[in-house]
Amino acid sequence: MALTADQIIAVQKANIDTLFGLTTKAFEGMEKLIELNVTASKAALSEAAGSAHAVLGAKDAQELLALQASMMQPMAEKTAAYSRHLYEIAQGTSAEFTKAFESKAVEAQQAMVGLIDSAAKNAPAGSETAVAMMKSAVAAANNAFESVQKAVKQASDVAEANFNAVSTQAMNAAKTATKTATAKR
Repeated sequence: MALTADQIIAVQKANIDTLFGLTTKAFEGMEKLIELNVTASKAALSEAAGSAHAVLGAKDAQELLALQASMMQPMAEKTAAYSRHLYEIAQGTSAEFTKAFESKAVEAQQAMVGLIDSAAKNAPAGSETAVAMMKSAVAAANNAFESVQKAVKQASDVAEANFNAVSTQAMNAAKTATKTATAKR
């Protein structure tokens, strides 16, 4: 079965729509990243000014040490929150790309199955084995694709669990350091 000019044009239009949709999603991810960085920079600048005033107002070394200790945990919490937001932006953008890719893969598979079925109807007698082999190859490719999807999902879940564990450990370490520094006063 040969593709018609209209079918080729329709496929090209769909591909262009997908490309522009993904480009839009990439820009949305960049906008979120820029917004996060601007917000974090403004907050850091404001906090730095406040910290500088507090340090300059310290009356002795003990007060200065206590001030430094009191800044450790909030800084760790803010760093963890920033990292979480960054991770969420990356995951959201990645999910959009994955969804688009999966959708296109399903469409391509359906088109291939349709093409094989159409060819089978018009195939000469005795070509049933070749058609069966083609269908089997498409099914095997689909199974391989699904296996890869599952592996990527599992790897993503492991990465997210590791990220959360590291974040929790960092927060706990900051709390412990703050308590230790405060206890030494």
